[in-house]
Amino acid sequence: MQILFGRSIRATTRKLGKIYLLLAASVFFAVTSLHAQQPVPDQSIADLHRTFEDPPANTRIMMRWWWFGPAVQKSELARELNVMKAAGIGGVEIANIYPLETNDPARGIENLPYVSPAHLDALHFANEEAHRLRLRVDITLGSGWPFGGPAIPVTQAAGELHVIPTEIEPGITTVKVPYIGEGEKWIAGFLLPPGDDRDASHALAVKTAAKGWYTFSADSQPRILLTFVSSRTGMMVKRPSVGAEGFVLDHYDSAALQTHLKAVGDKLLSAFSDQPPYAIFSDSLEVYASDWTPDLLAEFQKRCGYNLVPYLPALVMNDGPETAAIRHDWGRTLTELADENYLEPLETWAKEHHAYLRSQTYGYPPVTLSSNRIVDLPEGEGKATFEMWRKFSDTRWAASAGHLFHRNVISSETWTWLHSPAFRATPLDMKAEADLHFLQGINQLVGHGWPYSPPQEIEPGWRMYAAAAFNDHNPWFFAMHDLTRYLQRVSYAMRLGKPVNDVAILLPNDDVWASFKARVAKGKTPVSAAGFDESGSNVTIDESMGKFLGDKLIAQLLNAGFNPDFIDADAIDSIGIPYKALILPNVDRIPIATYRKIAEFVRNGGIVIATRREPATAPGFLHAKQESAAIAALSAQLFNGKYASAKFVGDEDNLGVTLAQLTPPDMKLSPAAPSVGFFHRKLPHGDLYFVANTSNLPQHTVAHFRATAEHAELWNAFTGDVTALSNPKAIELNLAPYESQLIYFADDAAGGTPESSETQKLYADLSRDWHVTFGATGISEQMEKLVSWSDNPKTRFYSGHATYEKSFVFNSAKNASGSRFLLDFGSASPEPFPTHPGPNNMKAYLDPPVRDAAEVFVNGMLAGVVWRPPYRLDITKLLHEGDNQLRIVVGNTAINELAGQSLPDYRLLNDRYGLRFVPQGMENLQPLPSGILGGVRLLQISSAP
Repeated sequence: MQILFGRSIRATTRKLGKIYLLLAASVFFAVTSLHAQQPVPDQSIADLHRTFEDPPANTRIMMRWWWFGPAVQKSELARELNVMKAAGIGGVEIANIYPLETNDPARGIENLPYVSPAHLDALHFANEEAHRLRLRVDITLGSGWPFGGPAIPVTQAAGELHVIPTEIEPGITTVKVPYIGEGEKWIAGFLLPPGDDRDASHALAVKTAAKGWYTFSADSQPRILLTFVSSRTGMMVKRPSVGAEGFVLDHYDSAALQTHLKAVGDKLLSAFSDQPPYAIFSDSLEVYASDWTPDLLAEFQKRCGYNLVPYLPALVMNDGPETAAIRHDWGRTLTELADENYLEPLETWAKEHHAYLRSQTYGYPPVTLSSNRIVDLPEGEGKATFEMWRKFSDTRWAASAGHLFHRNVISSETWTWLHSPAFRATPLDMKAEADLHFLQGINQLVGHGWPYSPPQEIEPGWRMYAAAAFNDHNPWFFAMHDLTRYLQRVSYAMRLGKPVNDVAILLPNDDVWASFKARVAKGKTPVSAAGFDESGSNVTIDESMGKFLGDKLIAQLLNAGFNPDFIDADAIDSIGIPYKALILPNVDRIPIATYRKIAEFVRNGGIVIATRREPATAPGFLHAKQESAAIAALSAQLFNGKYASAKFVGDEDNLGVTLAQLTPPDMKLSPAAPSVGFFHRKLPHGDLYFVANTSNLPQHTVAHFRATAEHAELWNAFTGDVTALSNPKAIELNLAPYESQLIYFADDAAGGTPESSETQKLYADLSRDWHVTFGATGISEQMEKLVSWSDNPKTRFYSGHATYEKSFVFNSAKNASGSRFLLDFGSASPEPFPTHPGPNNMKAYLDPPVRDAAEVFVNGMLAGVVWRPPYRLDITKLLHEGDNQLRIVVGNTAINELAGQSLPDYRLLNDRYGLRFVPQGMENLQPLPSGILGGVRLLQISSAP
């Protein structure tokens, strides 16, 4: 008995790549056309149709291209770029990360030290090759994440307020100051009063005597002395390349950034010579616990108007009623320093090097939505959960910033953690998540990602430790071009005109800043027992926002037919409120100047709804009493019934209904279908809606859109076809699981007539007696009944292509005039959604009849690719009288092959380079069902009499 573990699909994909490359060669990529702030220009209806069918190449998806080590070879770099181009991928973001193998001259594996001449030569080659292919190239301006490396000294490393508790026994009057190391500076010491109910309002500042000793009066009870030190987090760059190891830089210190730019940025950009990257990329800010910088006290005094030192205990414990205000001022100072000393000089540097700044502007340090005003290309990130579009997300955060600050191209890191582990995700999984990004306003997808893999590596090659893999080592890869064409057309459509978001949710930044706290180091007594919060530093705006907004807010607005944006107080102060309605979700603290602008918005007819409570508190410490009184008075004026457009609702359950009574919804569904979402773009002469079914069940509903045009069209993003709809006032949506549509309303759109009903009947059942060949393995079998090839011991661990062949007779005499013939593979069965979904649960919850993609040929002609509902193809034009030959090439996932392999042993790699990653989700892999599982039928579709 032969047991098959391997496959050989690389030669096949090379051949396919050449075919697709010829098809794509006529598409011109002009990198300068993707201006970060300009929408697609006005076009006639005919031009819209033509461009939608064949959109500009700059609307194609991109891929994060991981270079492991980096151990790259020029021939393989060129091959992978050509394959990407052929598959409809428009560019790459080069990301240099950790090694996967030690140097092995016998196998041709050499890890090129980061920014060494050899590494820069490889970058130069890849950039030249990409430009030859007219592919966009971005580059991460560092290795791993966040920025940092060997050039960063400890004095420029990420900063932290180090709070050290020392237990003082009864009767003790002196104690040694804790050790102050390199890159640190003592700030102050405070002796807390005895007792269990400690608060900082009675803390006693203590001075240091000569030779580093505290002195103080004795007490009969034990006490705690807190020492505050300007220190460093000690965080090292995560997942660095060889030679890129070192401290993460201080994002509040412009000198630290300049050190990095000189040591890394200038060297990287030298590899691009006169063809700079389109954009430099700043990955998500994950500088955990970074809440301090050496000059923070001076900056705080300048910005906030008072000395923070006497109030330092308030950052770790209760300091009376002013505690939240002091923390607010500290948090806001951190945000301003990150903007001014990291984002602004980084954007300036990018501009000086003729590149855009693409940035994931969220995380740690506590950058805000308005921090995105500094960057050219805001980017979000999916949280790998099927509910992300109905809750707070960094994707909607980035899209909202793009809308507010007129950045028309808004990207997202897409497919992070999709259907883990690596190589498990399918094209349907990819579409299901991509649609969630489109629903939030994204129009440039950056896939996460494409692992470089050396040609000598066994299949399926190298993969990132915690991410999906979308390269041509996936047996289903022949479906990629069909998927990317869909994504390209939707991305193009989502750049037309301007976004229409009626409602903005005010992000309560001031409340979040006021909730910040520093971390107290562990002492002899547990931190919690000493009366301190042991959860640690939490200086992040976006990761705190879900707690403040709750889970119901966004869902209620979506259910009511509104697709909301986010806004913050800084944006209101700078650009106003460019929306019909503003939601104040449980907002307490708000700047008085901002609130006055909101009041003026109401007086001019704008809608404001406050939920759970009315704003009542000034944000900061100084002038708090007077400003809080003014804020409370303004709330009383707004919500006393004088203004019909200002409402207070005690719970978000009534938010959508209340809003719909004040302004008409943008899309109303009857019956309600919460899993169906939309995004609206306003064009000069019409309105375009992207509508998607996000669920694993068919959805049948009637949509009433607010657009009032005489005609409506259905734009098919898979084919580029445009079909007139008969009734623009009430559009029937019959959406298959995870199906999406683009609907365009315009007076000059094509007019439609009522659709005639159709009948369907079985013409022939083709489910039996197939001859199946498994790639170049020499294995073939006659399948009397279609079953999974993973059920056969010979092909249990086979990942690759299986070719199904049979012939059938077509009799035209049985063909009624005008009939269509569909090759149908059956329906997918829904999988249950998790009752209590944890993180990283994103996938398509379907058990499909084809595992996982099929290329269908009728009489030697390609009919299409099947990988998504409704799993059928129209083959009418390819049929002829008499015998017809049917050939179906099926590709599964690489999981079956991985299940038959031993897991790599990274012991020696870790001994050589240290532990830089831990593979996730690779244990206990089992072969997955593969092949055609649902039967094959030829259906005859005829118009009803």
